[in-house]
Amino acid sequence: MAGIELTYLSGADVDRLDMAGDAILDPVADVLAAQGRGEVVLEPRVHLFPGAGAEGHFNVLRGSLPRDGVAGVKVVGDFVDNGRLGLPSELALLLLLDPATGVPIAIVDATAITAMRTGAVTATGGRHLARADSRVLGHIGSRGTAEWNVRLLCHVLPGIEEVRIHSRTAESRTALAERLDAELAADVRAVDGWEECVRGADVVVEASRLGAPEPLLRTAWLAPGTLVVPYGTVSAVELDLTDAMDKVVVDDWGQAHAGPLGALRGHVDSGRLTAERVHAELGQIVCGERPGRERDDERILLWHRGLSTTDIALGRAMLERARERGIGTRLPYR
Repeated sequence: MAGIELTYLSGADVDRLDMAGDAILDPVADVLAAQGRGEVVLEPRVHLFPGAGAEGHFNVLRGSLPRDGVAGVKVVGDFVDNGRLGLPSELALLLLLDPATGVPIAIVDATAITAMRTGAVTATGGRHLARADSRVLGHIGSRGTAEWNVRLLCHVLPGIEEVRIHSRTAESRTALAERLDAELAADVRAVDGWEECVRGADVVVEASRLGAPEPLLRTAWLAPGTLVVPYGTVSAVELDLTDAMDKVVVDDWGQAHAGPLGALRGHVDSGRLTAERVHAELGQIVCGERPGRERDDERILLWHRGLSTTDIALGRAMLERARERGIGTRLPYR
């Protein structure tokens, strides 16, 4: 048997790839459209709770892109207190495999992939579901995925002039606001409270890191025409949020209504959010099967829990760029 090697991309390798803008958005939008056409294999995520008093859990995401000849499994930790240790709250590894033979292709530090693909799904939702003239973005949360949410939303909605960032830690939100203000054309500033961040914003992203459900984002603050994207692991919204929406869009209903976690867990469990209430999966909108925003005054909610297929698609795009640039380490497998 011929020897098998795989490629290892470390976090430093991923940084050297200089992924940004359309290089991130295009593979994610492409795989979302493929999902809308039924061309991917997507398994709902599962959770591993390690016990022994650990304040966190692991998410295991699995999927396959038969058209592209790649399958994958990502394991990502979600440990909210890691910041006290100087660590990201989400550390991840992605294993890419040949779906025809099971041969490993690559192991990738997927910590950045997790943030980038989440931002890309948020921004793809913004492209199809936000008002084209959106000017104000309110973002709750300043760690993990926050940076790429803001960057990529501003990329697809160039009319955004003001970005408000709030999180529970003043130091963290101020640091992110200063960093993005120096980078983006919009005026980016940290704000002290949820209402100041949300009220009057055209696009609202809720990516908080709560330890227990608490309705901190009030439905009454969301004006007609707002796009709201709540995707925290633990709910920070009121139960009447879905009642006030003209459209509810999810990334994958099979995943959204399963498992113990998610921003709208209570809405599903109480029967307020059902398959009949969901307007579409995002992929159906991206591929043109279902309409996105149809009126300026629609309140639209996008709930995305994270798709393995977007991790795999972005990991594959990184691997191709790495091969072109001679980045990465070849490792013997057997």
